[in-house]
Amino acid sequence: MFRKLAVIGKSVWYWLMLVLLGLAFESVALFYQHVLDELPCVMCIHVRMLMLALILVSLAAVFVRSFQWLNATAHLLTVLVGALLLERSYQLLGTERGFTFGDCGMDLGLPSWLALDSWFPAVFQVQTTCGYTPELLFGISMAEALIVFSPLFILLCLAMTLAAFMSIGKNNR
Repeated sequence: MFRKLAVIGKSVWYWLMLVLLGLAFESVALFYQHVLDELPCVMCIHVRMLMLALILVSLAAVFVRSFQWLNATAHLLTVLVGALLLERSYQLLGTERGFTFGDCGMDLGLPSWLALDSWFPAVFQVQTTCGYTPELLFGISMAEALIVFSPLFILLCLAMTLAAFMSIGKNNR
C-alpha cells in the first residue's frame, strides 16, 4: 500500500489536487466575505494564510517531486500545515461554542516584513472580532467543517509522508 502511496505522492496530479484544494478553500472564504458580506476574524485570516501556505508548498512540490528528499520534505510541510489548521480550527470552534477563550483581536501578529494584510487587504485584512462562523450547508458552520476536515487532511498527509520516507529508505539499499 505504501508503495502505491509513494507513487501517488510523486505525481504532479497529487500536488495539483492540493493546489486546487487550497484554491477552493480560499474561493469559498472570499465568496462568503465579498458576496455574502461575512466579515473575517483573525483566526479566519490565519486559516486563509495556512491555505496559502498549502498552495505554495504544493506548487513548489510540483517542481521538486522527482527529488526524493525534497518531495518527502514537501509532504512533511503539508503535515505541518494540517496540524496548524487543526489548532486554528479547534480555537475557532472553541470561540464559537464558548469552550476556549483566546486573544482574538484585530491584529494578525505578522512581522512588518510580511504585511499580507497591507499588501492584499481584500484577502488578508481582519475585519471583525471572533465570535461565530457562517453556516455552510445543512446547519454546519465553517468552524465545524474545518474541525472535521483538519484531522482527515492530517491523516492523508501523514500517510503520504510516511510513504515518501519509506520509499527513500528502500531506494537507498
